[in-house]
Amino acid sequence: MQRTTLNQAGIIALGAMIAFSTQATAQQAATQTPSHTHTHKAEGPSLINAAEIQARPLSDWAADWQSIHPYLNDGTLDAVMTHKAENGEKTVEEYHAYYQAGYKTDVERILINGSTVTFFRDGTPIQGEYEDDGYEILTYESGNQGVRFLFKKSGGDVEAPASIQFSDHKIVPTKADHYHLYWGNDRAQILTEWTNWPTYFPIEMSGEDIANEMLAH
Repeated sequence: MQRTTLNQAGIIALGAMIAFSTQATAQQAATQTPSHTHTHKAEGPSLINAAEIQARPLSDWAADWQSIHPYLNDGTLDAVMTHKAENGEKTVEEYHAYYQAGYKTDVERILINGSTVTFFRDGTPIQGEYEDDGYEILTYESGNQGVRFLFKKSGGDVEAPASIQFSDHKIVPTKADHYHLYWGNDRAQILTEWTNWPTYFPIEMSGEDIANEMLAH
């Protein structure tokens, strides 16, 4: 089990669009800049006690999930952006741009069942089999820390990413209610601080349900 604290001095660049091929991964690396700390409160640095982290199985994320990017685009999350502006340091427009870059993805749905993760792009499935690959503690430029839980591909479609990394603000085995997902073919490359962090909620939730959940968070 890995418990490595990472410095962010040499963060690798990544483009806003996520794709599965090695070529796409290289293109992402050429444009990525650091930003997201994966904390939803501005209360100063949040540190992780490494002794409290426990390994988590892929079943913590087993469900059918939807990207929330469309709800940002169609205005469903406007109240969330307004709420953030009332309590944060950015304007509504700045928050919208920040989350536009963060949520952007062409993977509209992810289905996780057992060891199988299926990515849907325009309704077309790409499937991989995944096994545990430990976890890492990241220290971001803000001083905040977060934990990524990693899984590596053990079989499936060649187009499926070699590594997937979950961040859901939990550090012990717990069923996820939402998550940010990082994926690509280079484990070390994607184990950095990104400006793009596709975010997924249960597919049965409506846009209004998701907005209300985020407002209460």
